[in-house]
This record gives sequence, structure tokens and C-alpha cells, in this order.
Amino acid sequence: MAPETAPHPTAEVNPARGLASEQVAERVAAGRTNQVPDAPVRTLPQILRANVFSPVNGIMLALFAAILIAGFPRDGLFVGVVVSNAVIGVAQEIRAKRELDRLAVLSAPKARVVRDGEVSEVGVSEVVADEVLELAPGDQVVVDGMVLTSSGLEADESLLTGEADPMEKEAGDELLSGSFVAAGSGRYQATRIGAESYASSLSEEARRFTLVNSELRRGIDTVLRWLIIIIPPASALLILVLLDTEDRWQNALQGTVAAAVAMVPDGLVLLTSLSFVAGVVALARRRALAKELATVELLARTDVLCLDKTGTITTGHISFGEVESLPGVDPALVATSLGAMAHGDEAPNATMLAVRDAFTAPDGDTAGGWAPVGATPFSSARKWSAMEFRSHGAFYLGAPDIIAGDLPHVMSRVAVHAEAGRRTLLLARSPEPLADETLPESRTPLALILLEDTIRPDAPEILAYFREQGVNLKVISGDHTATVAAVAQRAGIPNAHNHMDARDLPDDTDEMARALAENAVFGRVTPQQKQAMVGALQSRGHTVAMTGDGVNDVLALKSADMGIAMGSGSASTRAVAQLVLLDNSFATLPEVLAQGRKVINNVERVANLFVTKASYAVLLTVLVGIFTVEYPFLPRHLTLVGTFSIGVPGLFLALAPSTELIRPGFLTRVLRFSIPAGVLAAVASFFVYEIARRHDEVTLPEARTVATFTLLGVGLVILVVISRPLRPWKIGLAAAMAGSYLLVMVWPWARNFFELDIPPAWMWIPTIAAVLIAGAGVVTIPRALRRYQH
Repeated sequence: MAPETAPHPTAEVNPARGLASEQVAERVAAGRTNQVPDAPVRTLPQILRANVFSPVNGIMLALFAAILIAGFPRDGLFVGVVVSNAVIGVAQEIRAKRELDRLAVLSAPKARVVRDGEVSEVGVSEVVADEVLELAPGDQVVVDGMVLTSSGLEADESLLTGEADPMEKEAGDELLSGSFVAAGSGRYQATRIGAESYASSLSEEARRFTLVNSELRRGIDTVLRWLIIIIPPASALLILVLLDTEDRWQNALQGTVAAAVAMVPDGLVLLTSLSFVAGVVALARRRALAKELATVELLARTDVLCLDKTGTITTGHISFGEVESLPGVDPALVATSLGAMAHGDEAPNATMLAVRDAFTAPDGDTAGGWAPVGATPFSSARKWSAMEFRSHGAFYLGAPDIIAGDLPHVMSRVAVHAEAGRRTLLLARSPEPLADETLPESRTPLALILLEDTIRPDAPEILAYFREQGVNLKVISGDHTATVAAVAQRAGIPNAHNHMDARDLPDDTDEMARALAENAVFGRVTPQQKQAMVGALQSRGHTVAMTGDGVNDVLALKSADMGIAMGSGSASTRAVAQLVLLDNSFATLPEVLAQGRKVINNVERVANLFVTKASYAVLLTVLVGIFTVEYPFLPRHLTLVGTFSIGVPGLFLALAPSTELIRPGFLTRVLRFSIPAGVLAAVASFFVYEIARRHDEVTLPEARTVATFTLLGVGLVILVVISRPLRPWKIGLAAAMAGSYLLVMVWPWARNFFELDIPPAWMWIPTIAAVLIAGAGVVTIPRALRRYQH
């Protein structure tokens, strides 16, 4: 919770001067700096613990201990999975952590401090106690403090308190770190720094290494939970059966360990994490900071992409076009007032900077009367800013439809310019003094200021790509609706002619969702409406991604399934977004989509392999219990089968290129394929085992050999089927795995080590027949599933 009261600074300072260099040096020497506690990232010991002492590794180590107690160390080969899981997992997580740390530094917020009367930019950790800091729109409040001066300062504390409305801040009010400046400017003095501060946790979240909101992760966790429930009772029942069947308790324990090892999806978690990490690192190389591992999955599942116009479709650079003075207005008055407003603004936004570049400030003797005596900074909620001058009254600059209302001679010209794609502002004058955020009753329109947005060169191509991938595009902007629609049409947004003024949007969620479905472009959208629109889309089952770069986008970015911020955007957007494009390249998004597809498709393939293994292991345990026979495999046999049909191929498949379209229902599809495939594999291998075991001329090692060959053969068919679409390298991979098994069979040392005895020649007929029949069943499963789905 936020602190209830703010302590006063320990030193009184002049807001205009700030701390002196000597005072800063004293505080640094005393350790009174803003050393913010590290974000909850894993340290090296934590990474080691997480990868070595995982539940899966714990089960495997317990089984390894059991097999050593039974006196069969050769059957402990499966412990190699524990070692490889730990080594690969630790190495990949450290690699990804380094990449994320490096990019997080680039994305971290900065602080503007006042020292010796000069404003300079320093890192957040360089802020000292009692520091005076300067704030402008979009800035992040990096330490707790007390407001010293305020010029319409408004703080957005929604990420701390959940309160959507910006809070006005006057001198003496408290500011909390983690909030953002929604409007206005000012200076404040640090009261809490370092561990005592409310924290810079929002920006530090860039370094968190987690899997959040992932359908893949949820599905795999479900599989693991059920297997952890199934394995203990199944193993207990099996050892009771084998104690009655086998001559020695050691052999009963050996068979039980073999079954349990097969039921544990030992490499599934590793290969899933490996796929995510590879995607995060690939994006990092494109200077895209994915703050969570699941980020690479989110965009691939997105079916609605909401785009903010400024800074996303356009470059964000506003250039001055021209001034159109209204009839009867002196152009000299317009030029002078615009120059006075632009140069008198202490915290100009992009619009005011464009005006400042075009007009000079009143100077010399002629400047009399143009000294500002009050100002109301621009707010995205009210859509205008104002400044009052000593001898000339108050001037208002902002949205024409807000300031002018429905004056026909003004709005008709605005409509003409808007249809041409120009951003239009209205300059108006009032003899009444400023009244905070309320427009005066008496105001005279003076001129239209025409500004131009530059569309990103790559925007049309990238937007066309998303259209081809079935992603629905919505443009949401605070600008004039016709202007936004014109820009959207130039950028290639489909159905951009279907546009709507957000002031006409209904408040009801269902009705808003219907309006969103019928229109592609929305103008005059407030920050709260952006958030509501995201929620309305989500209420219809859509997965929504939102792009933005300004503080007015923070609420929507936070609410969206995936928030995407530009590196040049405000600290607030960078802090809450799941993905930050540090080089502002819109062209990176297709790469994000491609990486997401790669991760989702490959994890599904790998999951099919491991769930199939668990399925046939459980069924084999049931069959052994029903027929009360020796277990068909030794642990080393199943290690051999798992290595050649699952482990090694799974490692290649987890990192393979994949661009197939994403479909929902990951876990359902995996279970529909894997359980029937596992049943076929178990029945085929047990059938061959029973034929061999019932003939006196076939020994138990020979029966286990044909069962192992059958299980591996069906496993390789499953590998080929889940690898589709087939590529030459995938076929080569399956052939290499089959060749590796044949090498084990013909190499005497390896054959003896794995206790594989070549059976009588006639046994190969039912063995090959079982592989072919079960393999045919595996091949038909996907087709049957597709017919079922259709």
C-alpha cells in the first residue's frame, strides 16, 4: 500500500537552485542515494535451485536412488536427463537474463534534477536525498516527494491506486514513485529514496523473468499436475503386482522404476522454456525488449490490434503546416499570440514545439503586455491548453470542436482540412481570466493552425501483413475523427471509411463492443475510453494488443492482453508495456508474430511427444497389472526409446522454424492426438511382447527386445506425423534416429549394455506388422481430428 503520510525533506532548498554540488557530494559520500532494491529477478543461486530442484528432477532423482538400491546402476541412464535439464536450463536462463538486463537499462527511466540552478538528466540511482526534480508531461515520478512548484501539475496514480482520474498536485502535496505526470509541469523535492521509496517497480518489471498469461504454460501445468497425481498410485499398484510376478524384489523395483520413468515428462518443461527463451533472445537481437517470456506467445494469439495514430502509424513528429486566419482577424495578432504561447510554455508538448519552431517570441520593446500571468497546460482529457497575458486576455489552443463548439463557419473549414488528413487546432481568445479547466463563456475563434503527421514508411506494408494474418485492425486516437480516418486510409487500414467519434460511443460494454465491430477508426477518444474499448473487445473473447507511446495510452496498455510501446515514448508507456520497441521500428512486430508462432507450434509438437510417452507408460502399467506379467521393458530400454524418439528430436523441433497459423485449444488438441497415439503404441508393443513371451523358444530379453523395437518404431511414426509439414531435414532427423537404434543393435558392446538380444527370425513378422498397423492408426488420427473439428 502507498504510505499514508509523506515526511518532510531534511533540508530546505530553493526550487530554482536545487542542491549545491557540495551538498550532492556529501549525500553520495554518506550513502544517501536512491539505490532502489533489485526487481524480483532470479539471482544465480535462485536460477540454479529452480533448474536443479524442480519437481520433475526431484522425481527422477528419487527413481535413480531406487534403481541404485535395486542394484542396477546401468538402468540409471535416465539421470542424464536431470543433468541436461539443469545445465541447458541454467545456461539459457542466464543468457536470456543478460539480454533482458542489457535492454532494460536502455528502457529505464531517467530523472531530471536541479543542481546549482541547472537542470541535468541523471540515472534514477544517482538521485540523492532532498533532491529537487523537474517534471513534464509523460515523466515518471522516480522517488517519493513533496511538490514545490506546480503549473497545472496532474499525476496519474492509476497504476498504484486503480483510480483512473489524474490527481491535481499543488505545492505541499505528496507525489509517489511509480506514478506519472498526466499534464502540466512542476518541481518536487525527494522525501523518500531507495528502499524507503514506493519504488520504481514498474520500470524494474522489465527485468522480471516469468511466464504469465500463457495458454501453453497453463496447459503444460495441467498435464504435470495430473501426472503427479497418477504416478504414485500407479507405481504402488505396479510394484505389488511385480512382487507377486518376479522372483526377486529387486526385479520388481526395476520394472516399477522403468514404468515411472516413462510416465514422467522429463524434458517437457525444459524444452518449453527453451523455446520461450530462444524467442526472447531473438527479439532482443532486434532491439525489442520482451519483459516476460510469454510475450513472444501473446502477439501470435492476438486477433485484434489497436493502434494509436501518433507515434505508431505516424512517426510522432508533428510539423507545422500553415495558419489560416479566420475572416476579420489580424494575422499579426495570430502570429504574435502563437509565438508568445509557444515560447512561454515551460513544458511544451510536441504540438507546441512545432508551433515554437514556426513563430518567434515577442521581443524588445514590443514584448510589453505579452508576459504570461497564468497558464493551463494541455490535457488529453479536455483537449486544450491556455495562457493568459497581462494586456491581451486569455488565449486557448486545442481541438476546434471543443473550443468552438458547433460554429458553422469554423467547423466547415475544419471538416475540409480533416478530410485531407491534416491535424487542425483552433486558436481562440477570451477577455475573461483563466478559470482552471473551465472554458469561458465568451471566446472568439481567431485562426486554424494546420499541422501534419508523417506516416511511417514501413507502416502500410506492416499493416497489410497483419491483415493477411487475420488480425483485425482498429485505430484509436484522441485527434479529430476525420483526420484520423484520412491518415488511416493513407496507411492502408481496411474499412477506414467506417469511422466514429468516440463522444458518441455508448457506455454499455455490449453496445460499445458492437460499435467497435462495425467501425475501424475512432477519433476524440479519451484515455478512459481507450481502456473501456479494450475491455469491450475482450468481453467478446478477443485477444487484444494495444500500441501507444504517450501517457494517455497507459491505461489501455495496462488493460490490453499485450501492450506495445515505442522506445521513444514516455517512461509511463515503457514501464507498463509487455513489449518495448527500443528502436521505434514498427517492422519488428512481424518478427514478434513469427517468433510467437514458432514457440507455440514447436511447444505443441514437443508436448505431443511427451504426453504420448506418458500415455503409453500409464496404459502399459495397466496391462501389466491385468495380465500379471513381467514389465516389458527395463529402464535402459525406455531411456533408449525416449532418447531416439522424443528427447533428441524434441530438442531440434523446439527450435525449428515454424510459421503455421495459430489456433486456440492447445491442450485439447494435444490430448486428442497424444492419448490415442499412446494407446496404439502401448497396445502394439505389449501385443508383440505377449506373442514372444508365450513361446518357449523366445527368452525374456528377446521378448523385451522386440517390444522395444516396436515401441521405437511407432514412436518414430509419431515423430514424423507431429513434424508436419514435412521438410527434408525432418525426414532426415527421423531416419538418423532409426539409424542410431540400428547401430545399437549391431554394435555388440551397446547391444550387451542395453540387454538387447536378437530374437528368432520369425518374430520380426508380427513385430513389423504391429509397427505398420499402429503407425497407420497414428497417421489417420490427425485426419480424423480434422473431420471431427469440421
